[in-house]
Amino acid sequence: MNIDVRRAGAADRLVVRHMMELYQHDFSELDGTDLDEHGQYGYYDLDCFWINAAYAAYVIQVDGKWAGFALTNDEVHVPGNTHGIVEFFIVRKYRRQGVGAHAARAILQRVPARWEIRVIAENDGARRFWQTLLTSAWPDRHRMAHPDDEQWQGPVFSVDTSISPAP
Repeated sequence: MNIDVRRAGAADRLVVRHMMELYQHDFSELDGTDLDEHGQYGYYDLDCFWINAAYAAYVIQVDGKWAGFALTNDEVHVPGNTHGIVEFFIVRKYRRQGVGAHAARAILQRVPARWEIRVIAENDGARRFWQTLLTSAWPDRHRMAHPDDEQWQGPVFSVDTSISPAP
């Protein structure tokens, strides 16, 4: 299995937008979101990930087939963190095959920084995924907080990827 993770270019915007609909469909079980009048979930400002220099979109392919995406920015909640993974999605077909772990690790290593990953409280699968990945790759360089305020409710993982991960 060949997993490719790369920064999304302008030509990838529509693909990411389509995959975002799948992501939001999965999420609707957790957040109760409904389709709009056009039969879409919509994402409030996806274009900012191609416009704002502090934001980035990544696409993930397996053997040349679309497998997911990630969105990152510099909006963080935990003091000391500098970058955040805002959204992370792997198409169901490729879950539990190491694709998500490979992609997440590649993104976190690409930009050595103090990263933050927020997980909504109801998303136990995502919490387990990030806990397992960070414990494996950066066993002594991550922590988890549980804020419960007007800005965020749920686990927030922090990891310093400027330190090389375990082999």
